[in-house]
Amino acid sequence: MDLKSESARQTFYWGELLGAILEAGAAICLTGGLGAGKTVFAKGVGKGLGVKEIINSPTFTIIKEYQGRMPFYHLDAYRLKGPSELDDLGCEEYFDGNGVTLIEWADQVAGALPQDRLDITICAGPEAGEIRVISFTPRGERYRRLMEEYGTIVRSGN
Repeated sequence: MDLKSESARQTFYWGELLGAILEAGAAICLTGGLGAGKTVFAKGVGKGLGVKEIINSPTFTIIKEYQGRMPFYHLDAYRLKGPSELDDLGCEEYFDGNGVTLIEWADQVAGALPQDRLDITICAGPEAGEIRVISFTPRGERYRRLMEEYGTIVRSGN
């Protein structure tokens, strides 16, 4: 599924809608260039999960944990030098845990990601300005069902 976002506010909103339906153990993997809107989307996911704190990029801390209706683990792999560094951080516990794990720059650590996950790519659209195309690729049955539910919500405008 692809969505068009015409502003940072809309990118946030698409993330918020997704966060509202995520369940414990979800792995969300974001890719896209610098300034694509990955952190904006992540902030929306956090809001959808009920996080009240300000969510910002964990580039220098690598992992930030927040509490909403369940734990939200926000990781940034930009500074990691490969999958083994993600493994060294013990991230498997996050993936198998009782919260939602979202990784920015997931392509940097692809070999350490769970097989079942939701891959999201954010790219600048063909038009100039803030237009973005957000592409969702479900990996595994759980995420195919999640995308069906999400698509229904998006189409209904809720």
